[in-house]
Amino acid sequence: MAGRVLVTGATGFLGAEVLRLLRARDLPVVAQGRDPEKCADLAAEGHPVLRWDLATPLPEQVPAELAEVTSVLHCAALSAPFGPRADFERANVTGTRNLLRFARSQGVQRFVLISSPSVYFAMQDQLGVSEDMPLPRPFNPYAASKRAAEQLVLAHADLGPVVLRPRGIYGAGDSALLPRLLAAARSRPLPLLRGGQARIDLTHVSDAAGAALAALLADQSAEGEIFNISGGEVLPVTEIAGQACTRAGVALRWRSLPLRPLMAMAALAEGIARYSPGQPEPLVTRYGLALFAYAQSLNIDKARRVLGWSPQVRFAEGLDMTFAKGAP
Repeated sequence: MAGRVLVTGATGFLGAEVLRLLRARDLPVVAQGRDPEKCADLAAEGHPVLRWDLATPLPEQVPAELAEVTSVLHCAALSAPFGPRADFERANVTGTRNLLRFARSQGVQRFVLISSPSVYFAMQDQLGVSEDMPLPRPFNPYAASKRAAEQLVLAHADLGPVVLRPRGIYGAGDSALLPRLLAAARSRPLPLLRGGQARIDLTHVSDAAGAALAALLADQSAEGEIFNISGGEVLPVTEIAGQACTRAGVALRWRSLPLRPLMAMAALAEGIARYSPGQPEPLVTRYGLALFAYAQSLNIDKARRVLGWSPQVRFAEGLDMTFAKGAP
């Protein structure tokens, strides 16, 4: 593959893993990030690095680091269950628009967007969701911003666009999924809702990075397409929490609670937070509760068939790999 691959969000969790995988395959890369210390670390490792806030347009004269870029893996994003709509719009929509403008000017041949299954989310069980499912109204500003970013990318057919929707990425270096779960379990009993019916499929970070590489190298049959990505195991949330807490040495407690009153309380807390300075995330959000209430899984047959990709890491093995480097 001629040219370089621009990896955005290379100082983040998934972006860093993607960068490692590409370098292991001897593919030329450019790492984009904003954190000065992490960018300096990447540069010290020998990576060409570009410090660029994607929400700010590039100058007309393209930086030298980007001169030979012919592919983009867009991993950078603001991901959270709650926050100011303007922040998600700036990071995920304006940032993607600016990156697309650069890609068109550079003649990029493949543009891979890391999106999110949050675009499917609704307050109900959703098992075996496929990519052609009609999308519901976005549940929160994050889902709305990712949906808008997808539309922007797929409208640029000349860039060979591919969209990935990986579910619940975890692994060593994760600062969100497992750390949030363990922090909650340390501080209070976890809510047992609807009798513990909640199930979900997660994705080890190495599998998500492998899917990104497969999308980058795929033939033209992948262009303009959306692919679900997950570990392929649909596990009870009680089992996921139990295994994680056991490895972290956390005494897991459950408390059976009614769903409707909790959702009403979470909605009230979110309403108050929206009118508070900085819109701080409430202790409990409706989206967070939903993860403990509903069964959710993705159909990944299309990724297997078109990208030739399939998950390699089962959840128990993924936890072993995660905790081998210390508790999240």
